[in-house]
Amino acid sequence: MKPVGGAGRSKGDGAARERARDFLEARRIAMVGVSRDEKDFCRLLMRELVGRGYDVVPVNPAATEIEGRRCYPRVQYASPPVEAALLLTPPEGTAQAVRDCLAAGVRRIWLHHGAGKGSASPEALALCAEAGVEPVTGLCPFMVLPGASLPHRVHGFVRRLGRLRPS
Repeated sequence: MKPVGGAGRSKGDGAARERARDFLEARRIAMVGVSRDEKDFCRLLMRELVGRGYDVVPVNPAATEIEGRRCYPRVQYASPPVEAALLLTPPEGTAQAVRDCLAAGVRRIWLHHGAGKGSASPEALALCAEAGVEPVTGLCPFMVLPGASLPHRVHGFVRRLGRLRPS
C-alpha cells in the first residue's frame, strides 16, 4: 500500500487514511444503510463508487432494489459475499451492522463520517476492537478518492486542520 503524502497531518489521521486506502482496494463493497431517497448524499456516493468500477451492494432492509441493483436486508445475505462494508447507518444502528459484517466474515469496515455525527458509536468501535478489526473512522470516502471534486477535498482539508489544533 502506498503511503499518503502531505505535511502537517496528525498521525491518527494518516493511519485512518491508510486504512481507507486499504478499504478501497476491495472491489465488492456493501453500502449498509444506503437510502431509498435518490437525492440523498449516500446515493451520490454510491453512483461515484459504481462509476469508478466498484461492485457496490446496497444493504437496506426496507428496499429490494436501489440504483438498479439488488438490495439485501443484511450484509451476510449478499451473494456473492462482499469484501468490505461501508456503514452509513445512524450510530444507534451501527453496532448491529458491525455484528452482521463480522458474521459475514467482513473485516474491512468503514464507519462513515461526513457532515453530522457520523456512524461510529462506542459499542460499534468496541465490537470491532474485540474482533481485531481496525475500522476506517472520521472520514468520508470522497475525502480519499483520487480526483474527488474540490468541495470534498476542502472538507477533508478542514477536517485535518481541526485535528491539528491543540486542545
